[in-house]
Amino acid sequence: MLDRPHLPDNPNGLAATTRAAASTLAVQGLTLEIKGERLVDDIDLSLASDALTVIMGPNGAGKSLLLRLLHGLIAPSAGSIAWGGLPLDAAVRARQAMVFQRAVLLRRSVAANIEFVLKLKRGAGGDRRDALLRHVGLYDKRHQPARLLSGGEQQRLALARALATDPDMLFLDEPTANLDPASVALIEDTVVDAHRRGTKVIFVTHDVGQARRLADEIVFMHRGRVVEHAAADRFLSDPDSEAAQAYLDGRIVL
Repeated sequence: MLDRPHLPDNPNGLAATTRAAASTLAVQGLTLEIKGERLVDDIDLSLASDALTVIMGPNGAGKSLLLRLLHGLIAPSAGSIAWGGLPLDAAVRARQAMVFQRAVLLRRSVAANIEFVLKLKRGAGGDRRDALLRHVGLYDKRHQPARLLSGGEQQRLALARALATDPDMLFLDEPTANLDPASVALIEDTVVDAHRRGTKVIFVTHDVGQARRLADEIVFMHRGRVVEHAAADRFLSDPDSEAAQAYLDGRIVL
């Protein structure tokens, strides 16, 4: 882990042991069809709040679509999503945040990107903004336009902004793809820290090494379906399906 400044507790004062406590993300019959093609196919899945979940699978498996469904960005064709027994409504979505593969930033300074979110939270101010920026190594660039940052820096800012919402659940869609090793290490470290502090993390990656470093459990998708859902060490050493074994071996998954 990197030696970085301590990130202060969230402004609501909720401890890691109580935030999202005992909340389970439960999916039943989740299906997405577009133009007659079934892209997410009848998924049943139960994810506990205390595990860092990594989703893996070949290109086109439906990983990103599943994340967008879980975050409420797109509506399913069929099925249900519940978090701690609550339906995925506006109140539940407000307790979630998502970081995309490509950072989506405001045309403002680095600091203003964080301030925008903190103002929406009402009551969190400059101290938390500065702590978040120090946490991701961007405090010295706080006055710089966000869009002049490097790719790795932009993604670190996107992650800091997501954490500024104090989410109970954090979705990350290949956030370290094509980034420099230092940014990858810092993002991984920040994600693990958020998880330890009580945020449920669901992380999509193609990187087997990254999955080994991060995952408590792995969901493996193939052709829009969940083929395996297992503890990370068991899946990575002895997957049940031929598709998963081929994927881990670096072979084309048909």
